Amino acid sequence: MTALLPPIRDARDSDSEPLAALIAASFAEYPNCFFEWSEFPELRAPASHFAGKGGRLWIADAPGGAIAGSLGVTPVPEQNAVEITKVYADPAFRGSGLAQVLFTEALRFAEAGGYDEMMLWSDTRFARGHRFYEKLGFVRWPAARYLADVSETWEYHFRKRLTGVSA
Repeated sequence: MTALLPPIRDARDSDSEPLAALIAASFAEYPNCFFEWSEFPELRAPASHFAGKGGRLWIADAPGGAIAGSLGVTPVPEQNAVEITKVYADPAFRGSGLAQVLFTEALRFAEAGGYDEMMLWSDTRFARGHRFYEKLGFVRWPAARYLADVSETWEYHFRKRLTGVSA
């Protein structure tokens, strides 16, 4: 039996609270990983934030007004790339194919814009996410960065070439 995936839509600014709740719950799964509103000002008006940068944020609705998953994409023109952010899925939807559907939206965005690469940064603690990114063809680069946030986050850098790949 295959679970029915929730509908995917563009984010609205009114998604602020449920999106923050999804992210906070995701962080809570890891030791010393904390959600602090002040570190995520873009969540106050998520749709406007992504639109203002020429990007998009997709939301998958869960029952009861919650969010099942999210994924955002923002152009990085100086690198002819797009950056993937806000990749989160409620545990009830992990392994369902939802994240792949969200990623497909980002890939369409990148290809339509003629970008050469997709890139992302991911908390070093998010090993399951890293396996997912690698399954999608992302390669972890040797670079890491420290955010100096409340969680003392270190992030790995991942990139995926879009050009020169045979279809």
